[in-house]
Amino acid sequence: MSSPPVDVDLALVGGGGAASLVLAALDRHDVRDLRIAVVDPVRRRGQDRTWAFWDHPGNDLDDLLSASWSQVEVVTAGGHRALELAPLRYAMLRSGPIYDRAAEAERRLGVTRIAAAADALDDDGDRVLVRTDADRPVLRARWVLDSRPRPPRRPGRTNWLQHFRGWWLTADRPVFDPGRAVLMDFRTPQPARGVSFGYVLPVDSRYALVEYTEFSPALLTGAAYDRALAGYRDLLGLDPARLTVTEVENGVIPMTDGPFVARPSPRVVRLGTAGGATRPSTGFTFSAMHRQAEQVARAVAAGRPPVPASAYPRRHRWMDAVALRALDRDLVGGPEFFGRLFDRNPAQRVLRFLDGATTVAEDLAVMRSTRLRPMVTATFADAAGRLRDRLAPSRRPIWTVPPPVVGADPPAVDVSGH
Repeated sequence: MSSPPVDVDLALVGGGGAASLVLAALDRHDVRDLRIAVVDPVRRRGQDRTWAFWDHPGNDLDDLLSASWSQVEVVTAGGHRALELAPLRYAMLRSGPIYDRAAEAERRLGVTRIAAAADALDDDGDRVLVRTDADRPVLRARWVLDSRPRPPRRPGRTNWLQHFRGWWLTADRPVFDPGRAVLMDFRTPQPARGVSFGYVLPVDSRYALVEYTEFSPALLTGAAYDRALAGYRDLLGLDPARLTVTEVENGVIPMTDGPFVARPSPRVVRLGTAGGATRPSTGFTFSAMHRQAEQVARAVAAGRPPVPASAYPRRHRWMDAVALRALDRDLVGGPEFFGRLFDRNPAQRVLRFLDGATTVAEDLAVMRSTRLRPMVTATFADAAGRLRDRLAPSRRPIWTVPPPVVGADPPAVDVSGH
């Protein structure tokens, strides 16, 4: 005979970065009277992804960071821009410390772990039955936080991907500047449709993550990523004979203006990319995931429902949709678009905008830094697309997690974002 479902107050479906941050936040806020369960077939551990983000120093992440920088570079064919970020910092966090902290939080919180994939969430408005096969519910939860990758409610008007491959390089002598990260280096060959750039995150003078990234509609082959990375390594003047590739990272993140549904039913709340945490114009996700976790923990500690605020203001999602359309239709070039943003705004304003934290006045300043005519064209085209969506609301979602890229190393597909 099958066992009756376990009753819990909060079930985390999916045990990756978003769930790990929630567990750590609940522990940090000393939530001890809550029955919690995690439903995931895999117990996450080790270094399976790297997050890069900006924030203010002096928070719960300080002792987990691999590195941080108060200065970054943006590089175009026109030259190098050294950007002072203070009082912000640009930070790099590997997944291992987050998973370790979540494991300790699980122990302290007395979490029940179900080592299976959730097949269905049946919400009757009072409880959610979590099923790991079609017939047998394993949990009955008051609330569910679901961080599994999901497509948007309908296909976006623009559907791009941020996709990348990075090499962790160890040099036999000092070759990297640990005081400065390279945020975007647009000297890479630009694709026929899309934007590419290089990226350097130095941990110390001999150890760094060097990455090739594209914003575009389609993935490359593994060999193509390696060729692009080798070309970028040579562009940086690094001697391959003095370097060892110690790890390889790959990632694929959706960049779409399709709407993600954060509350699919009364007691199910989605987090991470599925909950709208990915910024459509850049693919950045971690800061919004971290905010969601903090908001959930504060709400639970105060006896409120575990429902975070919207990850980004509606006006920012609209601005992202217009920017994506302008890039997709080749109305603006990627290096020019991002170069003008950093040229004509303080770095802190651009980073706060990308984090969804700017005021309306600052948003207007950001908008004025772009070229007027192509953005007006993209705005009218976006408005026409929104009208078509209202007239044809039944279009089915088309976004799915793309297949891994083909290469010598097994890729870690990252759908939780930088």
